[in-house]
Amino acid sequence: MGLLSNKIEREILKPGDHIYSWRHAYIYAHHGIYVGEGNVIHFTRGGGQEIGIGNFLDRIIVSSSPSRPSDNPCPRCGDQSRLDGVISSCMDCFLSGGELYIFEYSVSPALFIAKARGGTCTLASSDSPEEVIHRASYLLQNGFGCYDIFRNNCEDFAIYCKTGLLVYTAISVGRSGQAASILAAASAILSSPLRFLTTSFGGLAAVGYGMYCFSRLVSDMGVQRDVKKVPVEMLVCRAVSDESEAVTEMAKAD
Repeated sequence: MGLLSNKIEREILKPGDHIYSWRHAYIYAHHGIYVGEGNVIHFTRGGGQEIGIGNFLDRIIVSSSPSRPSDNPCPRCGDQSRLDGVISSCMDCFLSGGELYIFEYSVSPALFIAKARGGTCTLASSDSPEEVIHRASYLLQNGFGCYDIFRNNCEDFAIYCKTGLLVYTAISVGRSGQAASILAAASAILSSPLRFLTTSFGGLAAVGYGMYCFSRLVSDMGVQRDVKKVPVEMLVCRAVSDESEAVTEMAKAD
């Protein structure tokens, strides 16, 4: 692993590692937890609805569920092309022909900023491999809620499994570095009053990049103050309770 790439060989992986693979010309990355024996537990929205925001982008960015032809399913995993939620796949199905990368934890602020692309590292510390695998396995059986590109995506799942941390305020965007990077880029372009201090292209670029880096940094799980450790059993109980309340409210509305 280095500054420019987190690429790793399969033989070096250890159970509990957070891994990812870039999809569609590096537009986005799909994340999961390696649990050993060539298996990966990951969170996905299937059936061509990977980003799950209900518009034409769902048809452009296809599902990150393993995409083998239904008439030639994986001999280990079967046909998973239409599955969603938390699933377990072999490494080949998880990668779907892509390269293998490892997500880094406990990086320094300088390295975090130097890796300009979000979704590759965090300042937050990882828990023990045993805790990571326990969370991933528990969520495989009990689910991780509804997929949401900004608040509850595959990277959020993997980071929660590694750290047990959850954002507890309504205004935050979850744990995903990819989502934070999108919002940081928008903020750098549209929101910075500092852009009026210079008219040169180089000055505008420097101000924009500085705002982008700052926004990414303060959104990282290792820096945010609105996070807390939540046991996986409590997380699932809360999700079930929220779902029950939602069903009750819908019944009352009818």
